[in-house]
Amino acid sequence: MKMVTAVIKPFKLDEVREALSAIGVKGITVTEVKGFGRQKGHTELYRGAEYVVDFLPKVKVEAAVTDAVLDQVVEAIEKSAGTGKIGDGKIFVSDLEQVIRIRTGETGEDAM
Repeated sequence: MKMVTAVIKPFKLDEVREALSAIGVKGITVTEVKGFGRQKGHTELYRGAEYVVDFLPKVKVEAAVTDAVLDQVVEAIEKSAGTGKIGDGKIFVSDLEQVIRIRTGETGEDAM
C-alpha cells in the first residue's frame, strides 16, 4: 500500500479528481495549502502599493492506494494536473504500513 500526495495548482483539482475516479480511486483527501518552489512567489499591486506574495496557493491531494494501481494513479495525476508551466506541482509516494477502518475495524487493503 502507498500514500500518494500531490501538491497541485488549485484550478486543476476537478480534473485530478475526475481522473482518479475514472481509474477506481475511491477516496481522496484535499487540503488547501500555501507554498513555493522555483516560482519563488511574485509581486502584486494592491491599491497603489506593491507587495510580495511569497507563498502561492496550492492544493494538496492525498490518496491511499494499492501497489497494483500506483503507476496508474501517478500517471493520471501527471496528465490531469500538468500545464507544462513552472509551478505545476509535485507528486510524493510513500509507503503506508497500516490502514484501519475505524467503523468496522477492517485492516490493510480491506480497509481501503
